Amino acid sequence: MEEKKFKLPKIGMRIIKTLISCLIVALVYHYLLDGRNPCFACIGAVYGMGARYKDGFHSGFNRFVGTLIGGMMVIPFYYLCYTDPFGIPPEIYMVTGLFFVIYLNLLFGANNAIQPGTVVYFVVMYTQPWENYVGYTIARVIDTGVGIIVSLIISRLFPSQWDKNEKTRISDAFRHWKQLQHK
Repeated sequence: MEEKKFKLPKIGMRIIKTLISCLIVALVYHYLLDGRNPCFACIGAVYGMGARYKDGFHSGFNRFVGTLIGGMMVIPFYYLCYTDPFGIPPEIYMVTGLFFVIYLNLLFGANNAIQPGTVVYFVVMYTQPWENYVGYTIARVIDTGVGIIVSLIISRLFPSQWDKNEKTRISDAFRHWKQLQHK
């Protein structure tokens, strides 16, 4: 039996571009947005970076669509859970909202957006105080989009060898995303 030798992974351009994207996001949030928390924008930046532009676009677009749908659904269902206007247990409102998050993603063909959609839904539903849940939700969607956009710009400025060889265009990435959603 041949013994495999441990080999450290190579530090490639994807890692470097991801670090640059997160650094830019953190600097913008710290210096231009008065110390605003860059957490979700940095997460969006990681999702928006792929080995190829179309991979980052696919992952980032799913993250954004899911976050947007989850955010849109949590606002009314959070209200229903915490005001209980019809005398229904809050868990029924919660699971009804969850149904809509999942179903709307499926309806739009964004199957891979279900997980990020449910993450924002539950984070808002179970961690945000009444006074802040709408503003937090809107900020969360915007921050996710900012991070993704920064990574996609960095990917376009510093294309991978695959992107150079394939001469990848943004329209190709969107077409690729649509094809993957319908599989």
